[in-house]
Amino acid sequence: MNRSVATALGVGADAVQFGVVAPERASDVRALEAAGITSLWVGGHVASHNPSPEAISWLARLVEQSERAVLGTATLLLPLYPPAIVAKQLADLDRASDGRLAVGVGIGGEYPSDFAAAEVPLTERGSRTDEAIGLLRRFWTAEAVSHHGPHHSYDSVRIHPAPAQPSGPPIIVTGRKIPAMRRAVRLGDGWMPYLYSADRYRASVAQIYEIASTESRDLSEFAWSCYVFVSIDRDADRATRNAVEFLGATYRQDVSAYVHRVMCAGTPESVAEQLVGYVDAGVRHFVLAPIGTDRTQASTQLIDDVLPRVRRATL
Repeated sequence: MNRSVATALGVGADAVQFGVVAPERASDVRALEAAGITSLWVGGHVASHNPSPEAISWLARLVEQSERAVLGTATLLLPLYPPAIVAKQLADLDRASDGRLAVGVGIGGEYPSDFAAAEVPLTERGSRTDEAIGLLRRFWTAEAVSHHGPHHSYDSVRIHPAPAQPSGPPIIVTGRKIPAMRRAVRLGDGWMPYLYSADRYRASVAQIYEIASTESRDLSEFAWSCYVFVSIDRDADRATRNAVEFLGATYRQDVSAYVHRVMCAGTPESVAEQLVGYVDAGVRHFVLAPIGTDRTQASTQLIDDVLPRVRRATL
């Protein structure tokens, strides 16, 4: 990956790096860049029960709104897309952004309606993702690709021009379980779990190193990221209530018993302390998702009241 992209993702960086879920307004994007956020991330679904953008279309808008930050998908549900089409889209966007793209990929599955809409069998999502990651890298060489696999078949298909980054954008594998960790080691450039506690992140680092030792995989240029929801309020109880309401509505279940294990909620001081715990567990790049009715205000509070405390504690 490009050195500037690697540094923004915390690879070889002197300090922990912070990204956030991108706002929709261009003025807010520019404000986050000016505040020192090193990466901006978009996600989305095709047909989930919650209103949602589609990741590639939102990423294209973000390319035009931004100037300096690394831009990423968290998460692109790769099995929903024809590999040649998404390879072309991402290559074009990497060129349009002057090589600032990172691609977070996952298998999805929490919303079966996504797969019904894309006419993709839910049971094939893992194998389709593995096959597609390899195809993305081959297509990004801008050479003709012939491939006959379990899900996709091509004869001398050439996707060009190539991305701006010589080997294509880094591919960061998202997920929560052992198969995703294996995918990150075998096929990815980094690891980005979500809804993890710091202790679970620490365990995943150990598991990935164990897998890498059996695969003879060098992890010196590997990106250690984590996607973390944050709920910040001077009233700690209110921060927790907001967190429970948000996650409960998103995943349609009662999360009150474990909300503090899967996200950071509390006062600015408390949230900073919780994030330091993730750094101690091995995180070198955060994708932070502040929740609240006003996401811009929540991001501002995060940048002004929380991140300086984390930086001071981890220098």
